[in-house]
Amino acid sequence: MSSNESQDINTKQIAADILCEFLEVAFHLILYIREVYPAGIFERRKKYNVPVQMSCHPEVNQYILDVLQSIKPLIEKDELIQIVLAVTDKDHKPVERFVFEVAPIPEPSLRNDNYLLRLEQSLRSFLLKLNVCDAMLDQNPQDSSFSILVYTKGSGFVDLEDRQFVQNFPWMEADKKSYTVPDSKLVPLKTLSSDLIKMQLYVEESTNKTTGAK
Repeated sequence: MSSNESQDINTKQIAADILCEFLEVAFHLILYIREVYPAGIFERRKKYNVPVQMSCHPEVNQYILDVLQSIKPLIEKDELIQIVLAVTDKDHKPVERFVFEVAPIPEPSLRNDNYLLRLEQSLRSFLLKLNVCDAMLDQNPQDSSFSILVYTKGSGFVDLEDRQFVQNFPWMEADKKSYTVPDSKLVPLKTLSSDLIKMQLYVEESTNKTTGAK
């Protein structure tokens, strides 16, 4: 293996690590802001110099961590298309979907951002946008929950099926009802374009939510 190839592999690993670290914080923040769980199970922290709320619930935290550990190899191989946090009602029907759409970068590079300062600033902007997205969305139903869906290229799905990247964490193909938001509207939130990560975030929100007191 040449030194250039080694550098490419390392750069892809760096990109995957940064993206998964960001997604973990973003998922926790969404669960807090959208009141999927009571505020009491969250604690205030800082990430990218932005105040965020992180869950203290072991099962929620482990589920998110297992998902991200499973998809990291797919990110490194440019096989991840989207990762979606879907908020569901008490009947497990999605009422809104936070869609993180990831574009492949054939040759990721740190050349123009050696210390990742610009990338960190961009990720900070994502978190700031998430912090205020509640004003752009309708209240969710009572007793809401969530699930995470992963969209991959065909080869990526085969990898998830055939290889358990995380022990005792099997994946299954979702049926259409579990990931489709009927009568939805699109709410764009943020885009990021760098030499390491290209991503856009938007929300698909149902226009027919049945809300109730939390």
